[in-house]
Order: sequence, then C-alpha cells, then structure tokens
Amino acid sequence: MAILRVLLHDSRKTLQDIGAEVGLAATTCWSRIKKLEASGVIKRYTVDVDAARLGYQDSVIVQLTLESHSDETLYEFGRALASIPEIQEAYLVSGDYDYYIRIAVRDTRDYERLLREKLYKIPGIRHSQSHFVLRVLKEASVPLI
Repeated sequence: MAILRVLLHDSRKTLQDIGAEVGLAATTCWSRIKKLEASGVIKRYTVDVDAARLGYQDSVIVQLTLESHSDETLYEFGRALASIPEIQEAYLVSGDYDYYIRIAVRDTRDYERLLREKLYKIPGIRHSQSHFVLRVLKEASVPLI
C-alpha cells in the first residue's frame, strides 16, 4: 500500500526515491511494482491533465434514460459514448436514470453543439437531464488508508 500511495502521488519517481520513502530497497520496490502490474492492481500509468488549462472550462453531468434495455442496445450505446472524446466518464447505474455521464466542454455553446451534433444523434435516448458542475469539492483516486 505504501508503494501505491507514492505512485498515486507521483508515478514518475525513481525506484530509489520510492524505496527511500517506503523503507525498502529499489530492487524490492521494482519486484513489488511488477507484481502489482501483473495482478492488474496497477492498470496503467497516465498523466493528470487540467482540462480548464486546455480550454475545457466546464464540466457537465448528464443523466440519461434509454428507450430499451436490451443487451444489444446497451452495448451499442456504450460504443457510441466511447466514440465521443468529450465524454470523460460514463456509468451504467441503477435508479431512475440508466446512465450518468461526465462531459468536458468549453462553454454552454460548446455543450449545445455537442448535444445536437453527437449525443442526440445516438438512437434510443428517451430522456436526459444536464447539470453544470459549479465547483469540484473533491477528486480522488482509490482510498488507500
């Protein structure tokens, strides 16, 4: 867990730096990291990008309901969502709506364009409700205690 905490904070640290922080030799850290990768605990290494600095000032949470819930409809809808780069996250959920989707947009006009040109062209959407994020109160990874 200590190694994971260090990597979550800064995955570019050297094995020597990680070892110094967790009290292990660099080779021990390397073998444990390789085991975490092989077991699928570490899925990938990535960069955390500030969307606002790239012009995506707004984030929108969209709740969607589909007309049908057949396996084929859900599969095709998921494929369509995956093809829209502005969609950052999409969840099939229980409750009144079928999906919660988080979308990055430049502004309200950009969101309106995305709705017309991409989202509402996906067949089978019965109802949607949009919520602009006013402020992010917390963003976190997996809770490592």
